[in-house]
Order: sequence, then C-alpha cells, then structure tokens
Amino acid sequence: MHASDEHAFLTVPTREGKPRERGLTHVMDKGLNLREIEGLFDTAGEYVDIVKLGWGTSYVTNNLEKKIALYRKRWLEHFRFSHVEISDGTLEIPREQKLELIAEFASDFVVLSEVGSKDSDVNIAPYLWVQWIREELDAGAWKVIAEGREGGTAGIYRPTGELRTGLVDEIEHSISFHDLIWEAPTKTSQAWFVRHFGPEVNLGNIPPEEVIALETLRLGLRADTLKEVLLGDSSVEPAPAS
Repeated sequence: MHASDEHAFLTVPTREGKPRERGLTHVMDKGLNLREIEGLFDTAGEYVDIVKLGWGTSYVTNNLEKKIALYRKRWLEHFRFSHVEISDGTLEIPREQKLELIAEFASDFVVLSEVGSKDSDVNIAPYLWVQWIREELDAGAWKVIAEGREGGTAGIYRPTGELRTGLVDEIEHSISFHDLIWEAPTKTSQAWFVRHFGPEVNLGNIPPEEVIALETLRLGLRADTLKEVLLGDSSVEPAPAS
C-alpha cells in the first residue's frame, strides 16, 4: 500500500507528480556517500526534485563519477534534465556578464540563478532584489534562488537567523513565488514559508534528512502547519522565523 493510500482519510493537499514545476524540494548534498544516497531515495525519493552538490564538494569527493551515476540511476532515468546554477553570492560577477552567462547556458541547460550575498554583513535593498530577479528570469533562468546560506544566516535572513519578512513581502508583491526557490534550511523557516505561500512553495537548501519532515509540513501533518494547511485556517498569522 502506498503511503498516500494509508492516509486517504485525511484531506491533504494534492501534490504534483514529478517532474514538478511547483512545490519543489531542492536538497543540499554536503558530501553524502553512496549508501546515504540509496537511503535518501529509498525513503524520500518521491519528494526530492533537485539535488545540489554543495560548494566545492564535487572537487574533493572520491568516486564522483559513481555518485553522479547513482543519482541518475535512482532519479533521472525517466527525466534526464541537466541543471546548471549560476550564482554570484561568493564572488561578484558584473551584472551584464551574469545575465549573458544565464542566457548562454539556458540554450542547453535548465538554469537556476541565485540572488543575494552569502556575506551576512551585506544587506541588499529590496528594490534591487526585485530588479535582479526579474532580469535573471528574463535572461532565461527557470527559477531564481533567494540566497539564505546552508545555515539561514544571510541573504533573506538576518545574521541571527531571523527571516527578513519585509524583504520577502517586497519580492512577493512583484514576482510570482512559483518562479522562486526560497532557501530554507531550518524547520522554522520551512514552516513559515509553507504557512505563508502554501504547500506548493519552492524551498531550497533542504538537508537530506529533513525531506520527509518537510513533506509533512507541506501536507499539514505537523503541528507547525496543521491549522493553515490541513484545516484551511487562513486567519492564523504566521510568526517570523528565528
């Protein structure tokens, strides 16, 4: 019996099948070994849409070819997408050059670009976030990632981990949330985004061990989102993440 059949008595949100365009779960692989990848897809493969090999880990990983082959075998055998991320969160790329790179790669790959700095001391004005996101979507990016770092302490978050809710509101009013992937590495931030946007919000930098837990947040099967998702109580005001 499939998990969804076991819980058919619950009126949970309907989730798109893969390959999804919305409600994406973007997972950060910081150095998983082959057995851990097998385990991830045995238990949560249905809910994983994108796996990112974090920062320079692919450069120092043993058996990288075997690792990529396993991901393809377990996940991409039916959907042979090739994704490229173009980011200037660490090293600055001139705007025109970044947009040219996005357009160039978009002719051959599915491009994800990223806006926001990984430096927690850099505070980019909200209007610039909106402008840059629009430019990168227009250049050919499939989705734009809103930077948060793997610890949730930069970009759309303050150094304390508190979500910049005013910034999110500013972006939300100008850009469809379906065109964005919000980096949300913590349960608190994940729950806030699900309460605010609903189950089909795209979330990134998800630790592999949190994929199942995130899916329960999306379906309202966890106390953090039960009222808003499962009971449809939109009057509940979501608390800022911290």
